[in-house]
Amino acid sequence: MDKRGTIRIGISGWMYRPWRGVFYPKGLPQRQELAYAAQHFRSVEINGTFYSMQRPESFARWSEDTPDDFVFAIKGSRYITHMKRLKDVETPLANFLASGLLRLGKKLGPILWQFPPRMRFDPERFDVFRHGIRTPHMG
Repeated sequence: MDKRGTIRIGISGWMYRPWRGVFYPKGLPQRQELAYAAQHFRSVEINGTFYSMQRPESFARWSEDTPDDFVFAIKGSRYITHMKRLKDVETPLANFLASGLLRLGKKLGPILWQFPPRMRFDPERFDVFRHGIRTPHMG
């Protein structure tokens, strides 16, 4: 079994107004920006999941708009990390995981959890959280 990893160069989102007419061709419709970015990068972070729940239809559309070997990195919900600070997050975590992420299918890559800079490291809290996010699809 080959245990070598795959390195992917990607971007942290794709809807950036200053990129229009610079990276994105002038006149490219906004709805085509992800497909265009996916022609140039092998991965992109879905940053909107940090700020709010996304719709399952959006995940499905993003999957359809990208090549078969494309991978999405999902940014974990700030509600869980910044507001709840990993305390009592069973329901919010279940809601986050049930929001449609699996509609990405084999294009679902890592879930990135960003923590507040002033949040102290608590090994027990992180361990409970780490074990709570395991699902059959994610291992």
